Amino acid sequence: MVTTHERPGVYSVYAASAVVSGAARRGWAAVAARSQGGTPGKLYDLGRYEEAETTFGKEDALTALVKLLMANGAARVLAVPVEEEADYPAAFALLGEQESVKVVVCDSQTLSVQQALRDQVLADAQVRRERIAVVPGGAEESVSQLVARAKELNSERVVLVAPGISEEAGGALVAAAVAGAICGEGDPALPLGGVELRGIPGLALRYGESELDTLLQGGVTPVELAGGVCSVVRGVTTRTTTGGVSDSTWRELTTILVVDDVIPGVRNALRAKFPRAKNTAQTRGAVRSQVILELERKLASEIITGYGEVTVQPLEEAPTVCLVTFSFTVAHGLNQIWLSAQITV
Repeated sequence: MVTTHERPGVYSVYAASAVVSGAARRGWAAVAARSQGGTPGKLYDLGRYEEAETTFGKEDALTALVKLLMANGAARVLAVPVEEEADYPAAFALLGEQESVKVVVCDSQTLSVQQALRDQVLADAQVRRERIAVVPGGAEESVSQLVARAKELNSERVVLVAPGISEEAGGALVAAAVAGAICGEGDPALPLGGVELRGIPGLALRYGESELDTLLQGGVTPVELAGGVCSVVRGVTTRTTTGGVSDSTWRELTTILVVDDVIPGVRNALRAKFPRAKNTAQTRGAVRSQVILELERKLASEIITGYGEVTVQPLEEAPTVCLVTFSFTVAHGLNQIWLSAQITV
């Protein structure tokens, strides 16, 4: 059921189900992190890395995060410095009020802080400000500890990244690089796996294949260093269960990114086309045509692979409301290619 508000506008709700059978565009990032410079709790709008150096200091930890966000794809960074752990929720709330943010990252490895960020991005999505949270795992956390952390977060809007650069540096820098890479992706259906992370000189750990399997199945996004290049192994979210039952519907990061591309895209198109209109059969027909047009565009761009019947009908109990109903199938990224060969000797 669509949440009811009194403000005129275009609202949306979505549900997903798993299949039972057989950087042209660069987004904005937001960051809340400890800093020795700037004013704690104040929002800073940064368009260039040099602005962060001037504001927070050249060697400041927040400056380093801003640099990695921009180096990996963020076009602009909204930053809020924090002084104490108790300051994070207020910083998250301030960032939650900002428009055009695609990804939010924090430097804290404290579970309660990361859960506060999760709750904030979920609340933001309810008021048409959809974004992804990226949080760091501990540089020296074991695989089982990381999976346990992901289970406590368990959200399609939260990405947990591991490992970190070192025990001293923690995992915040790697999380910022991954967040920047998500911002830099122009195609939401393109998998994050294989994306190079710039500015990461080394990692504290290298996972074996069985450890990677456990991490990915447990909702952790691992990165690795090979040939001097740091890259994402595979982008997944921490959402692995629904109602306590194992559920892989939202595991792939591309799923929520496609949803965040399609639904706001349709919503924004309707808002632009119908700022003032009558709830008549003619208008509802025009609304239906516009929704189909937007879905066809997503289909042509291979962001979705198909969509169902689009219906638009008035609500008897609310004469100023029309309900638009449609379904679509997200395009899945290609993570593996299996070869099956028959050899004759």
